[in-house]
Amino acid sequence: MSAHDEAVRVRVYGRVQGVGFRMWARDEALRLGLTGWVRNEVDGSVAALIAGPDIAISTMIERFSRGPTGASVSGVETEATQLAEMPTGFRITG
Repeated sequence: MSAHDEAVRVRVYGRVQGVGFRMWARDEALRLGLTGWVRNEVDGSVAALIAGPDIAISTMIERFSRGPTGASVSGVETEATQLAEMPTGFRITG
């Protein structure tokens, strides 16, 4: 990762499962040049790891707060994280 890259763990709450949130998140992340993953959690939230340029990370966090059509986001939590190496691609897991 370069000096201008960061990695952030994100948790999105609300009506975010069953509305295409993971596919939407993957598409948005790829448009922004981000790498990482997104998955559904058993508590009904969506978790993600996004890595890349800090400006793209900020933009993606803003987009998470709105979500795709059909979603109703009630909250977004973020936590900066250190990665040993940059992930490749952006995938839907779990």
